[in-house]
Amino acid sequence: MSGFSSPAFDVHDLALMGGRVVDPESGMDTISHVAVDDGVITRVTTQPIRARRELDVTGMVVAPGWIDLHSHSHTVAGLRLQALDGVTTALELEAGLAQVDAAYRDAAVEGRPVNYGFSASWAQTRMRVLLGMDDLRGADSLLRHLGDHRWQAEASPRQLSRVLRELSHDLDDGALGIGLLMGYAPGVDPDEYLRVARLAAEHRVPTFTHTRALVEHSPDTRIDGAEELVRAAGTTGVHAHYCHVNSTSLRQVDQVLSLVDRIRVEGGRVSTEAYPYGAGMTAIGAEFLHPDRLGGQGLTPSSLVYVPTGERIPTSARLLELRMSDPGGLAFLHFFDEDDPEEHAFIDRALVSPDTVIASDAMPLTHSGVWDALSWPLPAGTVTHPRTAGTFSRVLRRYVRELGTLSLMEAIRRCSLLPAQILQESVPDMRKKGRVQAGCDADLVVFDPDKVTDRSTYDRSTRPSSGYRHVLVGGQVLVADSVLDTAILPGRPVRRHRASGQGWIRTALRA
Repeated sequence: MSGFSSPAFDVHDLALMGGRVVDPESGMDTISHVAVDDGVITRVTTQPIRARRELDVTGMVVAPGWIDLHSHSHTVAGLRLQALDGVTTALELEAGLAQVDAAYRDAAVEGRPVNYGFSASWAQTRMRVLLGMDDLRGADSLLRHLGDHRWQAEASPRQLSRVLRELSHDLDDGALGIGLLMGYAPGVDPDEYLRVARLAAEHRVPTFTHTRALVEHSPDTRIDGAEELVRAAGTTGVHAHYCHVNSTSLRQVDQVLSLVDRIRVEGGRVSTEAYPYGAGMTAIGAEFLHPDRLGGQGLTPSSLVYVPTGERIPTSARLLELRMSDPGGLAFLHFFDEDDPEEHAFIDRALVSPDTVIASDAMPLTHSGVWDALSWPLPAGTVTHPRTAGTFSRVLRRYVRELGTLSLMEAIRRCSLLPAQILQESVPDMRKKGRVQAGCDADLVVFDPDKVTDRSTYDRSTRPSSGYRHVLVGGQVLVADSVLDTAILPGRPVRRHRASGQGWIRTALRA
């Protein structure tokens, strides 16, 4: 026998037979069989095994399912699209959600095709406190109020105390960290960011930050966004996760990555993520999309496409009109020309820099008419960012197969093990994800490394990726022979553990 094993079963529930099994933690890369029982991997072996259901995966790669740390896709339909890109766990950590206990309850009642989880939302909590909207929760409300300047105002000591208190309550309720949309509220006192970082450090959870603008992009910024993040890591000891370092750094990406490397050498805990696209997507009312702010980023109104109409915005006057009439409306923001090799090189350097996690920044699905969120396939006219459907497959296609800048093992590591390791200190259950080992969760992808590819584009953004033979979530076959099973919703919550009689606790204290 080779590989990993657990007590033998005479006949297993399920077996993946004869695939190329890749485990990024152990470095295992060999032809083996993988047995699954009760949702858990029970054997990885070269020896003969039997199972009630056997899937021949000869010629396929068997790997841990992708763990997406940055997904704003909260619906069954959106997560099905991600599952067809190999995602088995999709977490909302950058924006987060307020009242996470209710968010977990809602998701459990509706059901999810993949595993799910949430951070505590600094932005939404600020909205609740500064806008006086105690009932404000849910992803839609966050997007709708994102451009409202009132929540971005300076908080009084009393208001800040309430924000910190509500964030602490959400952490006690099992939130996976604190999400900070600093780029959407650049006028906030930098001391507030430090206080939130200290709170996260006390709870031993990470922060997930959309940074403020760099000083090169906005000379009047209160503090350079990259400097603010690494300062917090250095002074509070928090694990500071740098969200989409590609889209916030732009042409200064080498400078930012050097800063991150320096703080790591000095002992600061900073992790980074990137997605392989040259355009972002956000609410058109976002502060950094004001016409007066675009120039510092090397952009113009025509860099934006208003999603509801597909209109490339011609003038500053039209942009101001849309920001006023539909501040929560989504817009593409084209910051790099993906057809220009020199510009694409900035995306490439962000993505292949040491230990950068692959994360999609998946966006909600939008549709002009009334439609059933459980319907599949998606109705014509459904729009999202192509990264929702294609991020992980594009990485495998471009960086492994075409450019060779990442080995298959390294790409798998960045899509699965690295994100699990970012969370596992505070969420010990994550030690059972991102691996193909006995005792680990049977969240698995089976794909053809020569054919896996993204198919979504900016014009056809919901085309699913291809090349995946099977996708397993908790041992259930969600995608079988490349066909999505719409009859099952096997996703389970990723949440910090409950101590008997004590509510949700900071499990990292026991680690």
